[in-house]
Amino acid sequence: GALLALSKPPGLPILGCPGDLSLDALLPALRQRLGLAAELHVVKAPAREYSGLVLLSSCYHTTKKLQQFFTNARLRGQYPATYRAVTVGVPAEVEGEIRTGLCWQQHGDRAMVVPVPVPRRHSLARKDVKSTLTRYRVLGAVGDCALLQLQPRTSFPEQLQVHLTLLLCPALGDHEHSSRVGRVLGVPFFLTPETAPTCTQVLDKELLSRLGLSPQRLHQLPLHIHLQELVLP
Repeated sequence: GALLALSKPPGLPILGCPGDLSLDALLPALRQRLGLAAELHVVKAPAREYSGLVLLSSCYHTTKKLQQFFTNARLRGQYPATYRAVTVGVPAEVEGEIRTGLCWQQHGDRAMVVPVPVPRRHSLARKDVKSTLTRYRVLGAVGDCALLQLQPRTSFPEQLQVHLTLLLCPALGDHEHSSRVGRVLGVPFFLTPETAPTCTQVLDKELLSRLGLSPQRLHQLPLHIHLQELVLP
């Protein structure tokens, strides 16, 4: 019918400046290739750095109806989107929930998403801080890496990356937040953004060897978070 699903590679933004490569810029060519009469709209898509399902629609009313469905599902406590992530580190518990406040915070010349473990009521009311929740389950583990299923109940930029660092298991290829997980004698602990400047993710020699990567190419490793499944009404 009106719906079309694609698999997006990591690093491709949904929207971009004129002349930049983005999913939105590719839609006219996709419409022409498929011979569709109507324009394509983005219903649901993963963030720029994520890979996975992109849901498109050629019907404006279908787009609005589905977008409202996803919003209402989260408000009802449902989990319409399921992600998979490869993590560096294995969670202590096989399954559980990560709850924290999240907010934007300025550090030097850049804004960062940081956790607020105990947000104040007036901060939530003013929407300076958003209360967030992600449900996780370990699907498998090999060595010091794990495959996790992630189901966010809320939507906030970089929510999944920050929540994984709070589990002390940053996503593989997370060059934005992984520096907040430090180790002393092999035991991980959480570092504040003030004490852990952003840098390319640090991996041990064994994992680099298994990935076939040199330390010089590590910055090219993409973020291993993938939108795996969407529930539709």
